[in-house]
Amino acid sequence: VTVRGRNVSVNGAVVPEGDPHVHNSVSVQWPGATVAVESGLGVRVKADGSLVAVTLGAELRGSGTRGLCGPYNDDPADDLQQPDGTVATLVAAFGNSWKHP
Repeated sequence: VTVRGRNVSVNGAVVPEGDPHVHNSVSVQWPGATVAVESGLGVRVKADGSLVAVTLGAELRGSGTRGLCGPYNDDPADDLQQPDGTVATLVAAFGNSWKHP
């Protein structure tokens, strides 16, 4: 799924703004001024063009998640874990460590 502002595509196919879309286990909804993408894996992403919110379902707690959602284990000491396993001291360094070209 690619989201750029209000432009959304799933596997390269454009999803018209405002049209709910379901493809395999991915759904795209348009609640108000946001776009919401949910996977069958329990990951939800909402974006409004300025902010992005990522939430995980309770079923993923302690499942070994990584990246911007962290390990999701209720231990704030490892919330900023970078790809190499070290913990960043600055939020910006953490975010930048997960960037892809």
